[in-house]
Amino acid sequence: MSAAPLPTTREEAWRYAAVDRLSAVPGWDEISVGPGESWRDCIVIEDGKDTPETDVRRLRVSVGAGGRCELFAVLASAEYARIEVEATLAKGAHFEFGGITVGGRETVREFVTRTVHAEPEGTSNQTVRSVHWGQGTGNFLGSIDVVRQAQKTDAAQDFKGLLLEKGASVNAVPQLEIFADDVKCAHGATVGQLDETARYYMAARGLPPELSRRLLVQAFIGDALVSLEDEEARQRLMRVALDKLDRHL
Repeated sequence: MSAAPLPTTREEAWRYAAVDRLSAVPGWDEISVGPGESWRDCIVIEDGKDTPETDVRRLRVSVGAGGRCELFAVLASAEYARIEVEATLAKGAHFEFGGITVGGRETVREFVTRTVHAEPEGTSNQTVRSVHWGQGTGNFLGSIDVVRQAQKTDAAQDFKGLLLEKGASVNAVPQLEIFADDVKCAHGATVGQLDETARYYMAARGLPPELSRRLLVQAFIGDALVSLEDEEARQRLMRVALDKLDRHL
């Protein structure tokens, strides 16, 4: 891997990034998924004695015909944490991404993805959930590119942000660039607060506020991990995110 020049916030992919905390940008980790093969990875940035203040990881993935790539990630530590993914899909290939950012103070945690449907009949699905408080920020910049010959593409992005306190923020920039005409592409982005009706309902049945909030957040972020079939891995990722929340409660 080779280091890249330092970016600026004028660049679209770094619009909300904490570029002032960067001393270098790592090069790309290149991953190739062969035709008909499957590849899955789970990335966790969590609290620990060796956790760096800045943690940036960049993956460039090519998925062969009929192949499947699954990537799941939780960003719950580092002053600035970023995972950047470029996925290029051949005919009939699939890309699945589930991401969770969680944190407070003045941290910035973000996912940046670019999915290129380069051939027909490819599918992709991205689900990102962000939960922040204090002055914490969660970002998702996701682009889907469908080239002219990539007919019958089916691609989707879904981002939801949850703000637990005033001062926290989330930013979502979903983008579609479509040159084929026989495709199904969709994206959605919403930001809100905890459902007060649900909190009242739970309090009326004797649940303490801290437990009510934890259960609501657990249901909220769980959407990002629905497609992860490995139960042990799913529980670990969920535990990392909820442990961060528990230290805030």
